Amino acid sequence: MNILSNLLPQPVSQSSAKKQQRRGIELKSKREIEIMRQASKIVATVLKEISETVEPGMTTADLDAYAEKRIREMGATPSFKGYHGFPASICASVNQEVVHGIPNKKKVLCLGDVLKVDTGAYFEGFHGDSCITIAVGGETSAEGAHLIRAAEESLYKGIEQVKAGNYLLDIAGAIEDCVKANGFSVVEDFTGHGVGRNLHEEPSVFNFRTREMPNVKLRAGMTLAIEPIVNQGSRHTKILSDKWTAVTVDNSLSAQFEHTVLVTEQGYEILTDRTKV
Repeated sequence: MNILSNLLPQPVSQSSAKKQQRRGIELKSKREIEIMRQASKIVATVLKEISETVEPGMTTADLDAYAEKRIREMGATPSFKGYHGFPASICASVNQEVVHGIPNKKKVLCLGDVLKVDTGAYFEGFHGDSCITIAVGGETSAEGAHLIRAAEESLYKGIEQVKAGNYLLDIAGAIEDCVKANGFSVVEDFTGHGVGRNLHEEPSVFNFRTREMPNVKLRAGMTLAIEPIVNQGSRHTKILSDKWTAVTVDNSLSAQFEHTVLVTEQGYEILTDRTKV
C-alpha cells in the first residue's frame, strides 16, 4: 500500500533526504524475520484465494469482506483498515484507478476489468504487504493483458537486483527499463517503502531513477515493499474527491504488483510469494 503521505507532487528537498538518512533503516533479527514470514504468508494466502475466486458480478465490497474475514481467521488483523482513516481491509482499484480504490457495494466487477487488489496483515507486531492485478473473468483486452504482464515482469526485474551490497537505484533502474521497453509509463507519484513494525518505514523504494533521494545501499535484514505501478498512457495521476482513490489523468488503464522482500547476503527472499501457499 502507498499512503497519500508517499505522494511526491514535487521533488523531495535535500534537507528532508538528510533527515531520512539520520532516522535510519531498521534491520530485522532472525526472530523478527520469522514473524514477518508468517504475516506475509497470510497476505499471500488471501491474495491467492481472491485471484482464484473473483468473477464478474462480484462487488469490490464482497472482496473486502472476504479479505478481512480470512485475515482475522488466520490470527492477524488487517493492516489497512483504519490506517490514516482508510475505511477498508483492501485497496480495490479498477481499470483507470491507479491505487487506493475504496471497496464499494455499488462497484460491480465486469468481465475484462483490470483489478488491482492490495492488502496487508498485521501479525504479532509486524506487517506483510502485497498487491496483485487480476483480469476479471480471466480475460481482458490485448493491451490490458500486455500491461498486466509488463507490470508483473517489472516487479521481478526489480527484485532480481536485491542483495546486500546493491543499491535502491539498481531496483529502480531495472523496473524503469522494463516498463519503458514495453511501451508503458512508470507512475512517479507513489513509491514502495520499507515494511516491518510499521506498514510504512524507511526507505522509500523508487520505481524510477532519481537523484532526489539517497541511493541507499542494501543490507541483509532489510525488508522492502517493492511495488511498481504502471500506466498504459500518461504517468500522471489525480486524486478523486474521496481523498484516497488515485486515477490516471487520461483515463488509461493502470496495473500494479507488489511483494514484501527480505534482503539477504546472497540475494533475496520473497516473503509474500503466492506460489508457496
